[in-house]
Parts: sequence; C-alpha cells; structure tokens
Amino acid sequence: MTLLETRGLSKHFAGLQAVAGVDLAVTEGEVRALIGPNGAGKTTLVGMICGRIAPSGGSVRFDGRDITALPAHRRIRRGMAYTFQITSVFARLPVAENVALAARRHRRGADVDLAVHAALDRVGLGAHIDREAGDLSYGHQRLLELAMALAQEPRLLILDEPTQGLSEAEIAAFKALVRELAGTTTILLIEHNMSVVMETADRVTVLDLGTVLAEGTPREIHGNAAVQAAYLGTGADA
Repeated sequence: MTLLETRGLSKHFAGLQAVAGVDLAVTEGEVRALIGPNGAGKTTLVGMICGRIAPSGGSVRFDGRDITALPAHRRIRRGMAYTFQITSVFARLPVAENVALAARRHRRGADVDLAVHAALDRVGLGAHIDREAGDLSYGHQRLLELAMALAQEPRLLILDEPTQGLSEAEIAAFKALVRELAGTTTILLIEHNMSVVMETADRVTVLDLGTVLAEGTPREIHGNAAVQAAYLGTGADA
C-alpha cells in the first residue's frame, strides 16, 4: 500500500524554482532514500511533505488522504515524525525529558517512562538519560532527536541527514537500527553518506535541480549513467 504520495509537488521562492513537479510514491514499510547534489531541492521537498513549507503547486497524500493544507502539528498526529538537518533538542532540559515531551503526544503515565527508556536504549543513549541535552556532543544530540522521533511510534519517519556528526561506530549502529525498523516503520531518508544509502534503502530517488533525475534500487542507481554524471561521479555532497 502507498503510504506517502506527492503529485506535481512544486515550490518557488521569489522566482527561483526550488522543486518542480515532483511525483513520489513511498510504499508502507519501505526505506526510501532521497539523494542529490547540494541545492537539488531535497530539504525543500521534505519540508513540504512534513508541512513546514507551503507548496506553490501540487499535492501531498498520506495514508490515502490529501494533507496538502494540513499544518505540521496535525501531520504529526496522523503519524509523521521527522528530524532536522540542524538539531532541535531542548538544550536546557534533561535527555529523558526531551524524549518524554515527544512520547506524551501518544502516551500517558508509566507508558511514557517505558517509551523514554526504550527509545534511548534503541539509539545507544541509555547511559546519558539524566544529562542535560545541551551537554551532549553534536552527534549525540542527533541521536537524541532520533530517539524523540521514535518515541512517537511514527508510521512515517523522515530523517534529514541523520548521520551527520556521528562517529563510524555510531553510523554502523544507525544502519542496524534502520534495518531493524524496516518493514514496520516507513522511512524517508535524506543522506549524504552513500554507504548508508546503499546498505539500508529499498529504493532511491535522485533529485537534480528540483526534479526527479532517476529512481530505482540502490544497485540500479549506482549504475545509472545520468546519476553518475550529475552526482555520484562528481564526489559532490548529497
């Protein structure tokens, strides 16, 4: 079943076309990677999907319903969760309270505590539960934001460059976590680390200049001549 679908989704800023007519269909339980050169429109596209950016044209459908006009907080209630390219944790609050704030959207009482511990253990931050979030390293703050998203038990988890700032060991653990979530949680992943993309994604969508350049399995994308020319062969960041 298609969980997320965009049709002709477009966005322009003061005459600049950031995203142009993107059609995207993500199946429930799928891990979909979104890659492309800097300025390709990836973050703008995800911003329209999660409701933080209003589209100039086109539509977004989630679980068969048109949500194009819904604000971000109502999309969260319907089962979307997302992490940002720049961390958005509450620096002055303890790690546990950051996750509890997210978990309380769906749980009450003792269930919140259970969700907090489970989410932090899942991302490898269980030992940091009582620390102030602002005292964590940048990489650990990224993992905390991921724990906050997981605590909401989302149907669609949107991750914008989640491995940025992580150590090699943490990246390996992230890959294992994605493989664990695959099939039960639908994941839309913007990622610059191609080993993460190739090892975790079921399908890959490549954006270039705001349009879909190619789509296919990781193997198909890796062997696509147009993608090699526009992105993979240039060494450009995703």
